[in-house]
Amino acid sequence: MNHNQLLIEAANSVTKRQRNKPDPNNVVKALLQAEKVAKKERHSSNYEQLIGTWKLCFITGTKKTRQRAGIVLGSGRYLPSWLTIKLSYSQLNESQTQDKFTAGKVENTVQFSGLELSLQGPVKFLSPKNILAFDFTQMKVKLFGITFYDGYIRGGKEAEARFLQDKIAKQAFF
Repeated sequence: MNHNQLLIEAANSVTKRQRNKPDPNNVVKALLQAEKVAKKERHSSNYEQLIGTWKLCFITGTKKTRQRAGIVLGSGRYLPSWLTIKLSYSQLNESQTQDKFTAGKVENTVQFSGLELSLQGPVKFLSPKNILAFDFTQMKVKLFGITFYDGYIRGGKEAEARFLQDKIAKQAFF
């Protein structure tokens, strides 16, 4: 089975709530192979492909290696069904989009039982390099539908105002 087939099987096993899922180690290998192929073929993505809401169903850790520089993926695992993590991407007005990148917003929401934690902030996508820079500047905390906090975090208002002008090297990105 090639890496794409395995990744599709893994996604289907989660969305259909199947008990038997592909082995997490094989999924990590397939993810690494897909990334390798995309880099080799110089596949260029665009921000519009991310727009919408995505459910996270599989995670990998990272581990630093001493033998060589860089970070490699650690073991992977499927998220349990009682934990929901969603990433939502939206685009800003055209007037706020620059020539060198596409600007947008991201919201990362984690739901567990009656608790909902949401982090939001600006993103910018550099298409030729497939780099997505982001900064979580706002947070919302709800418990059983009651909002306990909804506002800026860590100097978020100021960070949001200068985000589009800041260099990628100063920002979190992947």
